[in-house]
This record gives sequence, structure tokens and C-alpha cells, in this order.
Amino acid sequence: MKNCIFCSIENDLEQKVVISNRYCIFLQKPQEVLIGSGVIVPKHHRETVFDLTEDEWIATFELLHEVKRFLDSKYKPQGYNVGWNVGNVGGQEIFHAHLHVIPRYKDEPLSGKGIRYWLKQPNNKRNIGEK
Repeated sequence: MKNCIFCSIENDLEQKVVISNRYCIFLQKPQEVLIGSGVIVPKHHRETVFDLTEDEWIATFELLHEVKRFLDSKYKPQGYNVGWNVGNVGGQEIFHAHLHVIPRYKDEPLSGKGIRYWLKQPNNKRNIGEK
């Protein structure tokens, strides 16, 4: 898709392919807060993780381990958050599947807070009303 930032990575000059394999790439761009973070993206346009082929799924798994070795050696994080956003309600903003890989550090103000931390807050409780 020509309007997809992950299908036309050359249109974002800050975005760099750091590691790749046959089916997917690991992209990074300069980050002020999430130092070392990036995304693993299938080379072919797939809207969500649920649209990946078996080969793309395996390649994503393999690249994730290669990315971890790279990030461990370059940034030396003490932990990671890894995850997919799917659909508008799930927080997906770019509709090309991408796996977030976010190194985490002990000295962060939100150290110890995981992916579900924000979702578990009382202000996120559904208001489904009485039936």
C-alpha cells in the first residue's frame, strides 16, 4: 500500500532498518523517551497480527530473538515490554501489523509498570449500565 508508512519506509528519513530476515524487518527511529525501542514489521502488508502467514509468524519470532540480542548488547536494558495493538479500540494507529519491542530500565519513573498497568486502572472500567 503506497500510503502505508511501513510499506514505504523510504518516506520516513528518520526510520532505519536495523535488522531484517526474509519476511520481516526491525525498524527504529530516534526516541526521546522509549530509548532503544522499535517495531518488527512484516515486509508484506498485513493489517494485524492475525493476518500474518505462518512463515511471517515464525520469522517474527526468530527476529525478536535477534533483536533482543542486539538491544541487550547496545542498550543493556533490565527488562522489556513486547506487544501488538490491534484495531482502533486496541490502540492501533498504523494499520500494518507491527510488534512493539520496548527496552525497559530500572531508573525509569514507571519502572515495574507493565503493559496492562494502564488498562487495569479504575478509570478504564467499562460503563455498560444496568440490564
